[in-house]
Amino acid sequence: MDAGLAILIFLIAVALLFDFLNGMHDAANSIATIVSTRVLSPAQAVVWAAFFNFIAFLFFGVAVANTIGRGIIDPAIVDNSVIFGALGGAITWNLITWWYGVPSSSSHALVGGLIGAGVAKAGPVAVVASGVLKTTLGIFVAPLVGFTLALLLSIAVAWIFVKVRPSAADRVFRIGQFGSAALYSLGHGGNDAQKTMGIIAVLLFSNGFRGEEFVPLWVVLVCHAAMGLGTLTGGWRIVKTMGSRITELRPQQGFCAEAGGAICLFYATNLGVPVSTTHTITGAIMGVGAARRPSSVRWGVARAIVFAWFITIPACAAIAATCYWLASGVASVF
Repeated sequence: MDAGLAILIFLIAVALLFDFLNGMHDAANSIATIVSTRVLSPAQAVVWAAFFNFIAFLFFGVAVANTIGRGIIDPAIVDNSVIFGALGGAITWNLITWWYGVPSSSSHALVGGLIGAGVAKAGPVAVVASGVLKTTLGIFVAPLVGFTLALLLSIAVAWIFVKVRPSAADRVFRIGQFGSAALYSLGHGGNDAQKTMGIIAVLLFSNGFRGEEFVPLWVVLVCHAAMGLGTLTGGWRIVKTMGSRITELRPQQGFCAEAGGAICLFYATNLGVPVSTTHTITGAIMGVGAARRPSSVRWGVARAIVFAWFITIPACAAIAATCYWLASGVASVF
């Protein structure tokens, strides 16, 4: 086998490993609420979420993949070492935060990795300012939108069901959570799987494989499959943080958090904004807690999570730059 082709296959495998870890790391986004409300067991919940992660390609295009592949760093400077550096930074950060149970953003880990590796190769000129600005705005806007939508839904639901017996309302929302969790998993798969699609697409582009479409269909399918398989493994450390340490959840709150988060993800994905599904559902969980009463939200835990959000991009950029220099050094030897 040609050495160049072997390296390309290896890097695609690394990208799919990132996608798998993304699914594992972010399984909590899709299942934490429905598990913490005991509507589904953890094993049932991951199967439910993984299925909708996979079929998300039927509902969304590739706008987010285009943003990642063309809108973070200049595709002209991308080579195998840059991709390896970006993936190395993102994977390392995902494993660190998974180990400590911190619900950080896999999306922004990848963006930070691209920036770090791109700047390490070509300097600040490598950065596409408009795409980075779009992504940065998503860091702040997505959790705020998730918070607001979930809070408003909680208030509306409380008003609509004010005269309904609590036991009857509980049954309604236990059934409703099947739909809201499915919608959130669709949004999660639709936005997050596209980030790996963008990486593989620009990798193929930089290696001379330039077909009619920037993102080939086979890339779409394998990325959704890898994310679904990752979700099946769960992410139990982070589920505990998301499902119970921020605020206590009942089926009504779980439904509102998932529905609010899903609306935000659907809108962002159609706009091509690579938002963090972690940020979104965390904001939504805070929103339903605040709707009950502000003191029900453990703001200390929330502050620790927000701190992880802010350091993700610079930390991943630094790790990615190091990985890029190592990869380029090895490449120069051979």
